[in-house]
Amino acid sequence: MSDHQPPENRPHSAEFFNDMRDFWWNLDFLRLTAERLEFARVANMLDVGCGLGHWTRALAQVLPESTRFTGIDREDQWVRGAAERASRAGLGARSEFVKGDATALPFADESFDLVTCQTVLMHLPDARVGLREMIRVAKRGGLILATEPCNMASMGVFSSVTDAFPTDVVAATLRFHLTLQRGKRALGLGFNSIGDLVPGMMAALGVQDIRVYMSDRAAPMYPPYDKPDQRAEIAQLKDWHAREHWVWDRATTKSYYVAGGGGEEDFDQLWQQAGRQMRAEIEAMDAGTYHCGNASITYLVSGRKE
Repeated sequence: MSDHQPPENRPHSAEFFNDMRDFWWNLDFLRLTAERLEFARVANMLDVGCGLGHWTRALAQVLPESTRFTGIDREDQWVRGAAERASRAGLGARSEFVKGDATALPFADESFDLVTCQTVLMHLPDARVGLREMIRVAKRGGLILATEPCNMASMGVFSSVTDAFPTDVVAATLRFHLTLQRGKRALGLGFNSIGDLVPGMMAALGVQDIRVYMSDRAAPMYPPYDKPDQRAEIAQLKDWHAREHWVWDRATTKSYYVAGGGGEEDFDQLWQQAGRQMRAEIEAMDAGTYHCGNASITYLVSGRKE
């Protein structure tokens, strides 16, 4: 991204609202989802924690042409950006983006046919609070759809580079990321693998007809890296590497590691290993030898309000 403000001054998820997000979904899969979940019944939709409106625009491709869209986000910058992008996509006349809190939605009970979010519950101190609000503003019989990841699973995906790493290095890397995720959660900043837990949370909150699917999208990398999504990923990795940003910046990562039970004396070595891995992968890409299936787990968890 071009915005290089200090991390503490940047709006939420700024590192991840980049060109890669435009390639998260296959259109044929979204069409299948629309059929499975009866999107034809949706007259209005709320996108909670909409960011720049990527999820709104993705779903607009498979919702009725008459559907009206509302997006809400806590950041002024994202609200403005989502409105601008919706307008460029031809959705301006039937969309509205407002500032607000995902844990206290400024809408009346039973307002929307579809209430949805993409990678939002993972950032809440208690995802159940956000889900409860989503259910509240859904109409009776309305659809709640949460799209959330298990990011821990992605850390176990091998590439042509990491496939050759010693077992103890791979194990240490997995332990490092698990400690980071648990530390983030311990600090009340959400859980990056919340997708595994969302179906049970919905059931406990009384949601009916719960269905769980996974996105069929992978992002394979292989030479000559000439596809738009591959070029976008390489650009992102090089930007992060230049700024020593391995998932998070150093200070943030260290705070998560310590909060997760990691020792400060171990952190430097693990941080340096993360940097060496990213450098080795970028060098392999530059040499045209890098390849990876690049799978991730992204759940689509849906249900109906009684």
